Formats: sequence, C-alpha cells, structure tokens
Amino acid sequence: MSKLSTYNTQIVFDELLQHITQTRTKVFAQINTVLIDLYWEIGKTISEKVKSEAWGKGVVAELAKYIAQNAPDIKGFNDKNLWRMKQFYETYQDDEKLAALRRELSWTHNKIIFGRCKTPQEREFYLQAALTEKLSSRELERQIDASLFERSMLAPKLSPLARELHPVIDQAFKDNYVLEFLGLPLEHSEGDLQKALVSHIKAFILELGKDFIFMSDNYRLQVGNQDFYIDLLFYHRGLSALVAFELKIGKFVPEHIGQLNFYLEALDRDVKKVHENPSIGVLLCRDKDDEVVEYALSRNLSPTLIAQYQLQLPDKKLLQAKLHQLLAQEF
Repeated sequence: MSKLSTYNTQIVFDELLQHITQTRTKVFAQINTVLIDLYWEIGKTISEKVKSEAWGKGVVAELAKYIAQNAPDIKGFNDKNLWRMKQFYETYQDDEKLAALRRELSWTHNKIIFGRCKTPQEREFYLQAALTEKLSSRELERQIDASLFERSMLAPKLSPLARELHPVIDQAFKDNYVLEFLGLPLEHSEGDLQKALVSHIKAFILELGKDFIFMSDNYRLQVGNQDFYIDLLFYHRGLSALVAFELKIGKFVPEHIGQLNFYLEALDRDVKKVHENPSIGVLLCRDKDDEVVEYALSRNLSPTLIAQYQLQLPDKKLLQAKLHQLLAQEF
C-alpha cells in the first residue's frame, strides 16, 4: 500500500471513529433525557396521588416492593428514590425554565441541586454552572460546599479600564477564591502558595473557571538587561487575553499594583499577539480592605483586579449576611 493510500485510509478511519464517538454521545444524552422524563412522570403521579388520594409512606413503600418483585432486574426504584422523584417534580413543576434545564443533566446532578439548593435563583445558577462548566457530580458538590452562588454575587474589585476593555469581565472573575483543596497551613509563604497551586492546577482551574488555560509559573519577562518573573500566567479563552496572577500572603497594600502594572506592560509589548486583547492582572492576596482597594483602583490605568483567597470553606451564613448588607447599602 502506498504512502498516499495509507494516508487516505487513516483519514477515513479517523472520520469513522469520530462518527462513532459522536453518535455514542448522542445516544447517552438521549437515554439520560428519557430517564429524567420517566422520573418526572413518576414523581408527578406520586405527587398527585398523595394530594388526591392520601397516598402515604406505606403506599409508596408498597409500590417500591411491587416494582422489585415484578421487575427484579430494574434498580433505582426503592421507596427513598421514589420520594426523591416526587420532590424533583414538585421542585420544578411551576418553573418552565428550570424544568427544561433539568432534562440536560444526569439524575445524580439533579438530586444534588434540588436536594441542597433552597431558592429558584440558586437552583438555576447551579444548573447553568453544571452545564456550561461540564461539572462532574463531585465538582458540583464542591462548588456548592464552597458557596459559589453567594460568592458570584459579590462583584470583583476591578479597575475602570478593566471594565472598559473587557465588558463581560465580571463573569470571568470572583471577588473571593476558595483554596481549601491546597491543604496549606494558616502560616505559609508565597512560595508555598505558588507550589501548592501548581501542584493542584486542575482544582485551581475549576475554581477559576474552565475558560482558563494554564501557561506557566514563574513566567520570565526580560526588560532591558533584567529578568522579571510572573508568579502564574494563564490565558482566558472567552476574553482572549493573557492573565497574570501575582500572589501575596498578606494584606493588600496599594504598592502591589505598581509591580503588576509593570508586568502587564511587558506582556502587552513583548508577549501578547496582535489579535489578542490587552492583558489582565490579578493580585490574589490573603486579605484586603475594600475601601483601600477602591481608592487604589479608581485611577489605575491598567486592567487589573484585586481578589482575596481563603484556605477554608466559607461560612454560608456570613456570606449571605454580607450580601444582605451590600444590597441594603445600594437601596
């Protein structure tokens, strides 16, 4: 067989394999949708029977037993799951938008969301997050534990130019990042923090958002006859921009911005490609005074933001109290 013939055969093989994998994905998605619709209908029937005919735990237990006896090969229909199906239906029955979204996720994802989220807004947030970020059930649990919904409502602290150059930048960054997965002690160095983030880069990108692509740690910039090093360098696909992270283990001080601005200037002059947007700088610090941050950023001429990190899962009640306080100030 000639090289050309081998090459053409390989192309056909690749096309067929791609067709197989795409079809399998479609089939699995259809199976999932059919199952979710089945659980919905079962939940609806049980809900209506409970209301109209006073079905209780005994009747539902009998139903579970009946299914097990007459179709022993069918799993997942014990009385506990049947009650979950009822809860599933009653959670979404009056919300057409959320009812449509739930069909796109697995039963495991749905159980996590309707079982743990208390409001329609929170449920919609995690439904969308699970879909757009393609979160596994474990990753979804972790984001709920880390109060992603509440944290996403706290706007990141951005310079005016950052908003001007990147109108949707609010959607790409957070005011607070939870890094409990690092396992660092409360007392640690910037080097410890950097090494831990690189060692747990997959988990860190999940916390940042999956549009981030890790490029390098200690990224070298040569300006004049001197070398400078950015702690962590990423690329954000949605914003089409380089993102430089500088790590500070102490409280934010305005002097930190000067170093970050210098790095952004060097990136834009010497690294950024013509088709890319201006580089973004993130100062990730252990603590910050929001008023000091506001003053420091108000006249800053680079697209920068100041964010805070914490090494333990946040207290949801404290976050909710902070949100209520901020909303009260706005009105």
